Amino acid sequence: MNNTIPTVHLKNAWKSSHPWIFQRLVAKPAQRPRPGEIVDVIGVDGELIGRGFYNGHSRIALRMLDNDPNAVIDGDWFARKIAAAVSLRRDVLKLDEVSDAWRVFHSEGDGISGLVIDRYADLLVLEFFSAGAFRHREWIQAALREQFPGCRFHMSADVHVQKQESFDFRGTEPAQPAVITEHGVKFRADPAGAHKTGFFADQRDNRQWLSQHVAGKRMLDLCCNTGGFGVYAAVRGASEVVGVDIDADVLSIAKGNAKLNHADVKFVQADIFPWLRDAAIAGEQYDVVVLDPAKMTRDREQVIPALKKYLDMNKLALGVVKPGGLFATFSCTGLVSEDQFLDMIRRAAFFSNRTVQVLKVAGAGPDHPWLAQVPESRYLKAAFCRVLD
Repeated sequence: MNNTIPTVHLKNAWKSSHPWIFQRLVAKPAQRPRPGEIVDVIGVDGELIGRGFYNGHSRIALRMLDNDPNAVIDGDWFARKIAAAVSLRRDVLKLDEVSDAWRVFHSEGDGISGLVIDRYADLLVLEFFSAGAFRHREWIQAALREQFPGCRFHMSADVHVQKQESFDFRGTEPAQPAVITEHGVKFRADPAGAHKTGFFADQRDNRQWLSQHVAGKRMLDLCCNTGGFGVYAAVRGASEVVGVDIDADVLSIAKGNAKLNHADVKFVQADIFPWLRDAAIAGEQYDVVVLDPAKMTRDREQVIPALKKYLDMNKLALGVVKPGGLFATFSCTGLVSEDQFLDMIRRAAFFSNRTVQVLKVAGAGPDHPWLAQVPESRYLKAAFCRVLD
């Protein structure tokens, strides 16, 4: 046992391989470690069961990092974890062959709870979802410099996360945007811009798959954000592309992305609910319709209202798909399960009096791995459908 780090004792037997241990299972330490400090975790039998981040202020009291009693959690340990994650992307998935934008590190899926790192060319965007990841950011940056010599950093943490995890971080100076290439299509990623990084690498495979079915087609991109699906479609030969989003800031980025690719996309600032009702009344029909709304909720109590909203927007979207057309619908709300999402599609089809043939169910790309015992890391649901009368 390492006596230089604090010890925390469990009140109950712990047999799970899930890295989260909740507050109710943990005895209050005599001297409370600081939020995110690395501690030895002692089981009810007095044996060391591993090491992890401790946070007495969070609902998740312990985020386990290593179950090896001889493991030393130091800068070298972080360097090995990050090197393994980068090797997966580069050597196994060979992502550099298709893009210079990919997720470098996916929290529990890569072995450090609460750490998300995205790469946009030479720009690395670090997002902290735990006090432990935030507290050890200098080790993390040092490890990343080894893997990406000359890289730039942008770091952030959502205000609600800082409140839950009890740390204070105003973020770094805004980094200059990066221009990335994905399957030959260019995008500008701006972490200081309108929403998160201004670009979502998790949809890379979904954009590519759909873009192979759009040549000569009329395409509608709903909740288009920075234009990913729409720009791909225009580059791949769609006859007409319309992108709709309520947010003027993301639309300005989307217009820039279309320009980068000399792509002809008509962007409309509107709430999709009235816009779709008007389009249906006007008899508008599209060969391909994409619906990719933002996260609906972080609150378990709000899952049912979120599903109702998904149902309403999917019903309306189905109303403008041409018979025989393609409909790609997504949910990035982690609390909504794949079963609930597919059941919502079934109900949307019923209420809109359409027959929906599901061609493919997918999620985020393989650079967003999730552990079998940690389904919480799996958030993106995708359904590619053919819509019949």
